[in-house]
Amino acid sequence: MKFTGRAWVFGDNVDTDVIIPARYLNTVQPEELALHCMEDIDPEFAKKVKRGDIIVAGRNFGCGSSREHAPLAIKAAGVSCVIAKSFARIFYRNAINIGLSVLECEEAAENIKENDLVEVDLERGIIKNLTSGKEFAAKPYPDFIEEIIRAGGLLNYARRGGQGRV
Repeated sequence: MKFTGRAWVFGDNVDTDVIIPARYLNTVQPEELALHCMEDIDPEFAKKVKRGDIIVAGRNFGCGSSREHAPLAIKAAGVSCVIAKSFARIFYRNAINIGLSVLECEEAAENIKENDLVEVDLERGIIKNLTSGKEFAAKPYPDFIEEIIRAGGLLNYARRGGQGRV
């Protein structure tokens, strides 16, 4: 799977309360969550983000509570992938479970700037900054994780009879 989109850059310790503020947790409707994605850190994000865009962040992205609403809001907003120096483990697993691509790559996170055009090749774990021409290597997913992402999440994967270790 390949994605190409514009980079939205955030710093370290972006927590789930920033990704989707608690005041919007009275819904699980993806379309509603998307309207408020990242609004406490960038009030215009949901209006400006385009389908396929990519979030790039520092360390510990998705820290805080274990709510599944956070990766769901990001995915519903149209973001195709999140690249970060590191992720909170529960956020990382929740993202995989709902079919949101997440890649750890410190070098990419340090070298991609806001609005850069970025291409991600999940199968190879290659991140290309098309604006600067630089290429970065992230650890590719194991096959079964890639199958979960390709299926659109763990439930879809299981419905289709996925055989990987989950």
